[in-house]
Amino acid sequence: MQSLHTSLALRDAVEADLPAIVEIYNSTISARLATADITPVTIESRRPWFHAHNPQTRPLWVAETPNIPAPEITAWLSLSTFLNGRPAYNATAEISIYIAEKYRRSGFGSMLLSEAIARAPACGITTLIANIFGHNEPSLRLAKKHGFETWGYLPRVAVIDGIDRDLAILGKRLGK
Repeated sequence: MQSLHTSLALRDAVEADLPAIVEIYNSTISARLATADITPVTIESRRPWFHAHNPQTRPLWVAETPNIPAPEITAWLSLSTFLNGRPAYNATAEISIYIAEKYRRSGFGSMLLSEAIARAPACGITTLIANIFGHNEPSLRLAKKHGFETWGYLPRVAVIDGIDRDLAILGKRLGK
């Protein structure tokens, strides 16, 4: 476990963390900002996604506070395979960050994104991609604050509650 901040530590996720990961993810669905899922997902439905990650090349990390009597998972972030794992894209990963509701707007997102950018090269990743809804201003600001640039924009590709939504594709080249 590595400390990010006196009140937050980041570690590799284990399968026992999956209920907390799913709970945090599901807590974002109703806001219609962070995910194209429109109904809650189940632990069982996320199990294949969980197993598609590994600490060496496609990590899934959880952030936790050192609460007594037990730590509390406050957020998670993943570096996922890009475009179905085609070999030419092995050095590119899609980044996702989800934060529990009571910890949003706490600065944790910025800490987690900084940490992911710093750790990604050790996983063989030279490019990060973030797919963010065009109306998700907080996430767009966060990504741009950390050097992500708009590399693409797909207008009206999602329909959520009868409203057409745009998708911004942001990218950041790491290192070279």
